[in-house]
Amino acid sequence: MTAPVTRRAVLVACAVAGTAGCSSPARRPGASEPAVDGPASVPDRHRPAARPVHLSIPGIGVDTRLVRLGLNADGTVEVPSVPETAGWFGLGTVPGRRGSAVVLGHVDSVDGPAVFAGLSTLRSADRVRVALSDDVLLTFEVMDVETYANADFPARRVYAGSRRVRALNLVTCGGAYDADRGGYQSNVVVRTRLVAG
Repeated sequence: MTAPVTRRAVLVACAVAGTAGCSSPARRPGASEPAVDGPASVPDRHRPAARPVHLSIPGIGVDTRLVRLGLNADGTVEVPSVPETAGWFGLGTVPGRRGSAVVLGHVDSVDGPAVFAGLSTLRSADRVRVALSDDVLLTFEVMDVETYANADFPARRVYAGSRRVRALNLVTCGGAYDADRGGYQSNVVVRTRLVAG
């Protein structure tokens, strides 16, 4: 459940080689998403101990294990420590359950492109696959790809969404990179919905 996160200062931070890249300041959460129901075969009580362990996005060549992420001491969302690995926000929704699960990854590093370098090139109907720790494979379909300036990041929409939807949101840095202003000035958000699993 994402309620504890949305009641706190939700900051999305992207990092490049351990330095802050882009973030969204705390603000009052906006409106939730409209309902988009996923397959009825996935009940809320399904797989209570399962967690996401692997992510693949064939269209952009992503094939990565998933690490569990939480919050930093300052209230920002953790990001993966390794640029080639994506991470699931473990204080939120488990992929496949009602609500919005969130996976974050870096767009680049000092060594070059990172795991989500191609995220902004995804298109509607592209597929995203998540393997859970109980060997269940979930398939999500891309609904849209948006870029938000840091100040306009829709924290509630990304992290809470609607309990009537089974969504997976993928987040990385985007927009212009400005070292004097702390790094990337925007976030790319890919919204997907569960279609099989």
